[in-house]
Amino acid sequence: MNQPGGSSGDDGGGGDGGDDQEESSSSNLNVEDALASFREQWQRELEISPKRDLHKPNKTSNIEAIEEELSIETKAKNLFLKGIEYEQNGELYDAIRFYKRAVQLVPDIEFRLYESTKPKAREKFDKDENKIIFERDRDDDDIDDEEEHEDGDLLTNLSKILAKSQCVCSPRFEQSTMHISALPMEIILYILRWVVSPDLDLRSLEMFSGTCRGFFISARDPEIWRLACVRVWGVNCGNFEPKYRSWRDMYLQRPRLRYNGCYISKNTYIRHGENSFQDQFYRPWHLVEYFRYIRFFPEGRVLMLTSTDDAQSCVNLLKNRYPRNPNILIGYYRLHENRVTLMLKKQETRSNNNIYRKKRKEVAHDSGEQTFHVEFEIQTNQKRANFQLNWVRYNIFTKYKNGQEGTTCLNSSGRYPSFKFTRAKSYTQESEAPLQ
Repeated sequence: MNQPGGSSGDDGGGGDGGDDQEESSSSNLNVEDALASFREQWQRELEISPKRDLHKPNKTSNIEAIEEELSIETKAKNLFLKGIEYEQNGELYDAIRFYKRAVQLVPDIEFRLYESTKPKAREKFDKDENKIIFERDRDDDDIDDEEEHEDGDLLTNLSKILAKSQCVCSPRFEQSTMHISALPMEIILYILRWVVSPDLDLRSLEMFSGTCRGFFISARDPEIWRLACVRVWGVNCGNFEPKYRSWRDMYLQRPRLRYNGCYISKNTYIRHGENSFQDQFYRPWHLVEYFRYIRFFPEGRVLMLTSTDDAQSCVNLLKNRYPRNPNILIGYYRLHENRVTLMLKKQETRSNNNIYRKKRKEVAHDSGEQTFHVEFEIQTNQKRANFQLNWVRYNIFTKYKNGQEGTTCLNSSGRYPSFKFTRAKSYTQESEAPLQ
């Protein structure tokens, strides 16, 4: 009895365990199906969502946007160019209409159009010499080769190059502001007249010409050098032909004076000493040194100063045409060939001595009014043209108050040392008017 009951009990227990396993496996399958369907739905939602496009850039859309922008810019440029054509033809109303349409498409279309048409300088690196050669375009290489092989005047060759480039100069680096190359030749020549000024500062003009080939040609303008010659020798200076090749050659080769400095002469003489009980430093002889300074102005005015002071202070006293120092002689000069003749007088000073006259009469010494007539010869000194003035004649004319006149002729041959020219930088720092 016990065995069948036990076996039956075991069978019953085994049947119940199989049912539980079937139920658990079916529930697992349902969960996996639900998860799989959720994943599929989630993937579909991610693909449809617009946020996914932000993480994955679309190249085709970017290219289309760039092409669309370029087409709008091209259309705006065409409209702006049409407006320029209408403006040149005098049709201002239509020009404004096209300008407005172009600006509505691209607000800074004028600046973009200017940048696209502006010539850009490019760099060419030379590895052998470690130098950078800046060229305007490819044709400059051929022009430079032709310049090396072509024999002729330098000015002619550079003029041909300038005519081909149609530009005075080109910027070496990219410029954010207006460059001087944008100015027309007429404005540059007018600026050069300010550089030269009525003081004939042609040294600054020559330094300007060494900047580039365009400025070299501008500084060789015949009108500037013609005005300089007229300023030196007057309206009757004649023509440069046939003795000289150009006005510049005439100015450089013909004897003339220099105006950007002073002619200085050092003079010495020996004076006898005075032996007295008050002279503690008695010397039988004294060596006295003094200097003469002469400055010429292009309009014919001349200043002369005799002083023992240092050169710097004396040169500053001669800076103005109308000096305040009463010791400076003022006069005029005339230039003829290689001779220059000076006529100098002392400045008239107003004194108030007449107001405080004494009752008793005093005997006054009548020194008279003196006029100095001096003549110099212009010579070359150490291969520097027009740097030395040699004495030729020195006369003093005196006119007394009683009407009498007297003349003193001094022997200047070998008696007085020559004048040597010294440039003063302060004389050409400013310019008050252009050369006319």
